[in-house]
Amino acid sequence: MASLPGIHHITAISGPAQETLDTYASVLGLRLVKTTVNFDDPGTYHLYFGDRTGRPGTILTFFPWANAVPGQQGAGMASATSFLAPAGSLDAWKERLTEAGLTVGERTQRFDADVLTATAPDGLPLEIVATDETESIDASGTAEPWTHGGVPAEHALRGFFGATLPAVDAPATEELFVDVFGWERDGAEDDRIRLRAPRGEASNPGAVVDLQKKPSLSPGRMGKGTVHHVAFRARDDEEQARWQEQLRAMGIQVTEVKDRQYFQSIYFRHPRWTSGVLFEIATDAPGFLHDESEETLGSELKLPSRFESRRDEIEHALPDLQRPTTG
Repeated sequence: MASLPGIHHITAISGPAQETLDTYASVLGLRLVKTTVNFDDPGTYHLYFGDRTGRPGTILTFFPWANAVPGQQGAGMASATSFLAPAGSLDAWKERLTEAGLTVGERTQRFDADVLTATAPDGLPLEIVATDETESIDASGTAEPWTHGGVPAEHALRGFFGATLPAVDAPATEELFVDVFGWERDGAEDDRIRLRAPRGEASNPGAVVDLQKKPSLSPGRMGKGTVHHVAFRARDDEEQARWQEQLRAMGIQVTEVKDRQYFQSIYFRHPRWTSGVLFEIATDAPGFLHDESEETLGSELKLPSRFESRRDEIEHALPDLQRPTTG
């Protein structure tokens, strides 16, 4: 099997849709690349944020429920979502996030990189990792920062750095990533093991997963401010089908392929590996330019064909959104 080249997207649960849009577009400077609905619950939005065109490795998505109760971090969910920013940008980011009213932690060093921690208004733990890895991403074009979100290009986020997963059984989880996904151990520090997609994929955003050893962690509770699932990339449908076959051969329950309009998805989890974190493998294609031009991404409510006959009903039920202006 080919290796998984990195994270495709991360999906979380947030509070009111407008607050979500204001935080991730107007504060973090991400582009709203798709406005659609939860395909299993069309009474709520599914909002996608990313780089200029929503490339794999840059997409943070939300199910925003206005009355969602706060979740509880714990086993079974990612404990931090990390973004990649250029080296030397953390002073500017600390000032920006503080002025926006986010809870901002102190700057730290982790694996020789500067890290700024913060908590979004919805309670989601965020990290900004400043490193010169952005130079290879800029050169390769695997992520292109959105420069109309109020953040200068020299500070703008280049997609994900990675995610932190609590690991009750760290050796077993490392085995999953190294022996099955084809990743590499990139170091260990304090209670963390850093895993990285193969070096040939080094210019991809979202190429890092940190395992945080938590041998006695209590189960988490899904709710506002928690990650619902972490999706990894498959380059095409054929590669995804091979992963589905291999995981099933290992005795893992894997879903049938689900059509998510902008990618195809399969889902699985295994408590022994990651305390039950829900994983997805999503295809790169067809992508977010499938039904909108680059200039109009995210500007209209897009529905799957099965919901088009209910458009009036769905639009009436959804709250109005004041989208950020761009210039």
